Order: sequence, then structure tokens, then C-alpha cells
Amino acid sequence: MKKRQKVRLGILFFTFLLFPAIFYYFSPYLIIDASVRGIINGSFVVFALLFTSSLILGRAFCGWLCPAGGCQEMMIPIRNRQIHKGNWIKWFLWVPWILAIGFATVKAGGYRQIDFFYQTSHGLSISNLYSWVTYFFVLLLIVLPAFLIGRRSFCHHLCWMAPFMIVGRTVRNVGRWPALKLTAKSDVCTHCRTCTAHCPMSLPVEEMVNSEKMEHHECILCGTCVDGCNAKAIRYSL
Repeated sequence: MKKRQKVRLGILFFTFLLFPAIFYYFSPYLIIDASVRGIINGSFVVFALLFTSSLILGRAFCGWLCPAGGCQEMMIPIRNRQIHKGNWIKWFLWVPWILAIGFATVKAGGYRQIDFFYQTSHGLSISNLYSWVTYFFVLLLIVLPAFLIGRRSFCHHLCWMAPFMIVGRTVRNVGRWPALKLTAKSDVCTHCRTCTAHCPMSLPVEEMVNSEKMEHHECILCGTCVDGCNAKAIRYSL
């Protein structure tokens, strides 16, 4: 394993260890609860930052920093099955959720204050038995699909954060300003299929290399294909 991938997995493992303390800042429920009261909470800010960062970094957060991603990548040796269907499911969940946030905001008469630490205890998510139960429920929601279905199933099917970054990346692709991306040289590809076999998001990487079209809405820019290619057919670029 290349050093960069060791660093990436180390960062993901660290953020996963932090997850009990910070999971409220990724909460899809608390943003609605706060919006009803006219409050911009921590998860609102985080989701806004994910969208903003995706305008330059795409879904790199998913590949390098996401605690849920780290948890799922630890599951790959246990359930190393590729996933090629069902990406639409998260949109089926995300759109009504966004509408609920909008409805809650309108009902509250708009946002009137910012409370980044809303419903936390001194900034920490875990403070009592109820929060521990909530955490383990969220953890089960992430781990169970990865165990039953395959690689990063939660990312493909249930994640409420990924669409923010997919929308942001789509905006960038329309604007065509410089951003982190993958590029490929098909003429040096040896067709070993290592890139496709090892992609944590189960993407058809070899096909993407052959067409030299590396843009994919489910690509998390983790660099596994970059570091796994002995022919150096894939690289990061801006």
C-alpha cells in the first residue's frame, strides 16, 4: 500500500474515533429541529461547508475525512462486494428531507440566530444515555448496509451529505473552473483492472481510463486508483 493511502486510511480511522463526539454536526434531524426554531445549527453549517468545498474539491471529503466513510472502509475486508446499482435511492430520501428543512424554515419565519453547538453538551454530541443510543443507531445505519450489501453501501444508498457535494460538483462542471480532479492517459493503460477491482466506490475505472473521462458523480477522489496504477495512467490534477 502506498504511503498516501496509509495516510488517508489513518485520517479516516481518526475521524471515525472522533465520531461519537461530533456526530450531531452531521445530523439530518437536528437541522430540521433547529430550523423550526429559526436557528442555524452546526449541521446546517457543516452541510453548507460541504457544498462550498465541493466546488473545488468535489467529494474529497468522502474519501479523506468522513467518519462514516472510515467506518465502511474498515468493513471492506469483511464484505468486499462491489455495488453498481441503487445510487438513486439517496436522492429519493434527500429531496423530501430538503423540502422538510425548507418548510420548517418558512414556518419559523426564517432564521434569526446561529447556534453552532445546538443540542450539544459543551460542544460534544455524547452527554447522556439517550445520545449513546442515538449514536449506536446511526452507527448501525452505516455498518449494516456495508455488511449486508457491500462496499460503502451507505454512501451509495442512504447518505444525506453526498448529494450536497454532487450538486456542488455539478455546478463546478458547468462553470468549468479549476478544481481537484482525476485525469488519465489511455495509451499507457495495461488493462490490468487493478483500478476497477480496488475502487472503494465500485466504479468502472478502467472504462473511464480508456475513454479518458474520469468524471463520475460517485467518485470520492480517494486516489486508490492513482496509487494502485503501476503504469501511472491516472493522476490527480487541477
